[in-house]
Amino acid sequence: MHQDTTKSIELSPQQKALSLAAVIAAAFGIGLSFGVGLPLTALTLQAWSEPNWVIGLAGAAPSFAILLVLPLVPSIVARFGAIATILAGCLIGALGFMALYSFSSTVAWIVTRFIMSGALALPWLVGETWMNAVATEATRGRVIAVYAISFFLGFLTGPLVLDYAGLTGPIPFLMGAAGSGLACLPIILAQRLAPDLTHTQSMSVRAALALAPIAMVSGCLGGFAEMSYLSLIPNVGLAAGLEEGPALRLLSVMTFGGIILQFPIGWLADKASRVGVTVALTVLFIGLSLALPWALQSTVSSTIVAFLLGGVILGFYTLGLVIVGEKVAPANLAAANVAFLVMYQIGAIAGPVVSGAAMTLSPVYGFVAIVSAVMGVTTLFLVWLSRRLTAIA
Repeated sequence: MHQDTTKSIELSPQQKALSLAAVIAAAFGIGLSFGVGLPLTALTLQAWSEPNWVIGLAGAAPSFAILLVLPLVPSIVARFGAIATILAGCLIGALGFMALYSFSSTVAWIVTRFIMSGALALPWLVGETWMNAVATEATRGRVIAVYAISFFLGFLTGPLVLDYAGLTGPIPFLMGAAGSGLACLPIILAQRLAPDLTHTQSMSVRAALALAPIAMVSGCLGGFAEMSYLSLIPNVGLAAGLEEGPALRLLSVMTFGGIILQFPIGWLADKASRVGVTVALTVLFIGLSLALPWALQSTVSSTIVAFLLGGVILGFYTLGLVIVGEKVAPANLAAANVAFLVMYQIGAIAGPVVSGAAMTLSPVYGFVAIVSAVMGVTTLFLVWLSRRLTAIA
């Protein structure tokens, strides 16, 4: 039986459901903004014939902006409240897309992307804290799974929008801005059902890491695995002999698998030990990664492995958030969510760098070896940490 640390909120079950539905709906809009912004920036700068290092710098700007803003969010929420913080972040994000449409300077694009990504971190973090504060322990895993599904559906929709609308003209920029606007609407409608997050305590990221250490490890794992695979799986496929089309489709299959398999993972998190499910996912990740070179020789086997890998990778994120909600007291939820997302971003930055370096030695087996080794060492650490925490308790 999991300990219930949810904030006591005077809402009926129906009101709690509506409150959670608002956050889940808003997550789709935030995911859409990120899903449009990332490829739009990379493809636009490529069309401007910018060198790869500049495109890479522009791609890294959002992660660095989010890392910079995250520690400030609890103080912002404590001063202005959850609703105002979410709406301000969404407004700045929408204005950022309009600014991008008017700029033809690479420097201006990178600076704008930095500012708007930092702003979009506000509704992202506050939404997750809101959700964990309202969700009940019995269904927390499934609620967070649905939230993750909504966010990544929005993220997946972004490239489809660009594929349909192209890069020229105002439509892709309007769609990116619309994502932020879409996130505002359910929040405004549900503002009376929002939890009071202004009581959150001031706590450093370092101190917050100790509140739910297993969740923090899971977040770092999720960032490392997700960005390693989503950034490099097409390159691994090409190195294994796939044509460009099938290699790119591996990315879509992984994302689709992540979306479809989150609810079963969330259900397991509500029925079994959440630490045990996390360890099981690490073992499954290693097995699937080791099978990848063989699987890439067949369309069917590569599709199956990529689908399962997508579910496992996004499962680390879902489980980490669930454990944060389970272990952390309501007054510290915002700080703990900040620490979780910081760890996720650290993993996301390190993953492509480390995995890409390993691919210089061997494009397929180097990639598989490094992601499996990192996950193997971390699995042993998770088991040790779990036993130590159990002994202390």
